[in-house]
Amino acid sequence: MKRPNILYVHSHDTGRYVQPYGYAIETPNIQKLAEEGVLFRQAFTPSPTCSPSRSCLLTGQVPHNNGMLGLAHRGFSMDYSKHLIHSLKKAGYFTALSGIQHIANGNHIFEQKQVLASWQLIGYDAGLTDEPAEAHKKAAEFFRNPPDQPFFLSVGFLETHREFPAEHPLDDARYLLPPAPIADTPEAREDMARFKQSARVLDDKMGQVFAALEQNGLAENTLVICTTDHGIAFPRMKCNLEDSGTGIMLIMRGPGGFSGGKVVDSMVSNLDIFPTLCDLLEIEPPDWLQGTSLMPIIRGEKERVNDELFFEINYHASFEPIRAVRTDRYKYIVRYDPREKPVLPNCDAGLSKNQWLASGWADRKPVDEALYDLAFDPHEMNNLLHVDGNRPIADEMKARLSAWQHRTHDPLVTDGDVPLPPTALCNGRDAVHPDEALLPGGTR
Repeated sequence: MKRPNILYVHSHDTGRYVQPYGYAIETPNIQKLAEEGVLFRQAFTPSPTCSPSRSCLLTGQVPHNNGMLGLAHRGFSMDYSKHLIHSLKKAGYFTALSGIQHIANGNHIFEQKQVLASWQLIGYDAGLTDEPAEAHKKAAEFFRNPPDQPFFLSVGFLETHREFPAEHPLDDARYLLPPAPIADTPEAREDMARFKQSARVLDDKMGQVFAALEQNGLAENTLVICTTDHGIAFPRMKCNLEDSGTGIMLIMRGPGGFSGGKVVDSMVSNLDIFPTLCDLLEIEPPDWLQGTSLMPIIRGEKERVNDELFFEINYHASFEPIRAVRTDRYKYIVRYDPREKPVLPNCDAGLSKNQWLASGWADRKPVDEALYDLAFDPHEMNNLLHVDGNRPIADEMKARLSAWQHRTHDPLVTDGDVPLPPTALCNGRDAVHPDEALLPGGTR
């Protein structure tokens, strides 16, 4: 039997803010995919920034092991020899790319021959600022004349990255609710109305891809992986290690048991997708993979495959080293930055950020170490670290984190730092917005 095709459809900055996760955001095409496939309600990325998150999924390794410590378009890079497509090529797959990939720098992408030689570029955008060559339409064209061999097609969308559409004709912002970390104000409601319109655009484009797959008779033997990189671009979400930053949508539909409108409530990571594909396709998994196959859950053999997940931030717009560990019950976060100010450029400019800045955010000292009880505090607002009786729990979580850091040779414990590559650029940590002037290469 022919191996299944794989359609990897991914968005920017969407978190779980789509209809099948219960939010009042109309995304009927994504909803339909969930009702036909498997919805992972507790899916996470190990690194809630754009390029690092994608590198986790595509290499099966965390950023401090695969090399993608920051943003590709600012000069960071990963070990491209570990990219998923090389394993798929060996298994006979045709690999194609449409739209945004965000794991290689547009200025030198054609030097990354280990990856680009394996892709057919059917509608490709190297950066973030331009419409990605109508990725959905190029994907539909691809489905009309697919290759004879099984294919892996990556379709990447700019939505729901800022800036959001200013017009949102279907929403009256007076009657919306902002995301949980954000106060209910007129500015935040307007910001959310604009996000909702961007989500509708995303859903429409994804829907065109799914419809073309169906119309060309490919849906039955195609595994669809629909996901995003990290939380939405609001304060305390994207580029934060609370669940509001690391929580992502993940819906999979197709052969091998990914059908029937199933819902999985146990923790999974985008690190798990690479080993899941190896398991499903019966190909040898590379020895560097750090995730776990989800197939035991899909086959009904287990209810969970992860008892703990680990998270990291290194560079986004600026340097901000943070690590965390999560179990079903607790989250433990450690910030390694000694400065007593928030790293403001790591939050994209927008109405909600303006509201926070006007309220004095720049002068609020970040929490250096935190323990949260997720059963009673799912929004991670009440730090229990210094509450009587919680120190043993914090110590146990800290030990889990330390063991992982040593096991994976985290440079924060092996070297005491995460050096900036000489070709990489970042904002000074005293900047306010990421669009401000960048420092010379290799300086931070």
